Amino acid sequence: MTRTAETETARPRRRIFADLTPLRTSPDYRRLWIGGTISWLGQAMTALAISLQVYDITGSSFSVGLVGLFSLVPLVVFGLYGGAVADTVDRRKLGLYSALGSTVLSIALAGAALLDHHRVWFLYAVVALQSVCGALNGPARAAMTPRLLPAEQLPAANALNTVTMTAGMMAGPMLGGFIVGWWGYQAAYLIDAVTFSAALYAMWRLPSMKPDRAEGARGRASVLDGLRFLGTRPNIRMTFFSDMAAMVLAHPKALFPAVAVLWYGGDAKTVGALVAAPAVGALLGGVFSGWHGRVHRQGVAILLAVGAWGLAIAVFGLTRNLWLGLLFLALAGYADTTSMVFRTTMLQAATPDELRGRLQGVFIVVVAGGPRLGDFLAGTAAGLASPTVAVTGGGLGCVLVLGLLALRWRGFARYDARSPQA
Repeated sequence: MTRTAETETARPRRRIFADLTPLRTSPDYRRLWIGGTISWLGQAMTALAISLQVYDITGSSFSVGLVGLFSLVPLVVFGLYGGAVADTVDRRKLGLYSALGSTVLSIALAGAALLDHHRVWFLYAVVALQSVCGALNGPARAAMTPRLLPAEQLPAANALNTVTMTAGMMAGPMLGGFIVGWWGYQAAYLIDAVTFSAALYAMWRLPSMKPDRAEGARGRASVLDGLRFLGTRPNIRMTFFSDMAAMVLAHPKALFPAVAVLWYGGDAKTVGALVAAPAVGALLGGVFSGWHGRVHRQGVAILLAVGAWGLAIAVFGLTRNLWLGLLFLALAGYADTTSMVFRTTMLQAATPDELRGRLQGVFIVVVAGGPRLGDFLAGTAAGLASPTVAVTGGGLGCVLVLGLLALRWRGFARYDARSPQA
């Protein structure tokens, strides 16, 4: 086969599978992505190990549930603050120090486990501090990407980042359960500390990442400035509103235990399958993302993806065949990944560098808080009516609200990535 024929054969594959161009063209981004992938896997292992340890100590599911609360509150509170800090200081240093803080916390968990210091309050405190480090690290990392890559490679980079997150969420808990079962909690925590070395190395190799802004000379950045900017930029605002429509109105995860029994006559394994299905779809969305870079009407892509999420959830609410239900949940996960790629890309490309940290902080708050509100709303609706009404009604409500938002801000559908306007 000639080189020309080989090239022609390879082109369709590149259009189908994830675009690896950012990994090939930017050594800094490549190290950051590899380091983040390895450390994210370790974090997922630790998250499971902490939940198992809390239950081992207390025997209480309520106590395990509090782990999520101690993680969520600092993430929401410090997400906005972390974004403001990322717009003030060298983002490389902020990412490096916050990753180092997470490493120290993992070492502390391992040390406590080795010394048989099994105290629930200590685990809660570490979880809260881990969230603080994550809230400082997240905006800094996200604001770095547009500085490392040209705008046309941002969709590919964000798709690769979704592969990291979903693969970690799927593989991390499985590895964590295996490691804790064979070698104990301390082994999982020590492995997590070691995996952070990859993220630390990637951050250490980066060049200085000081924000490009005139007001940076004053050495401060206001959270309110970021919110004021958001209030005057309808396209960026719509990326948040569309995600909230999906995550608040059509997020049925809290109902999976009831659905597994009432609809499918299943058990805990059925619940696990329901939880895993959207993650599988999300992973496939990242793997088969080669077409993202050719999409310029990214506002339309977001509307279609969020609408597809809502419809898939609505149809899932009507299914009583498990395999069909898993299929529609996987389709919803695929749509969610597509939406996230374009929402993140739009946020990065249409926001000035001096405000990227603060807008990424708002992004973290929305992404972290929306599903929790969705769980509460779904549980309330199921209690007042039924799981079917909660799931199907929520999916249709998502589509309806999305349509009203699109009518209210018609310019969102005209957004063109070749001339990004916030």
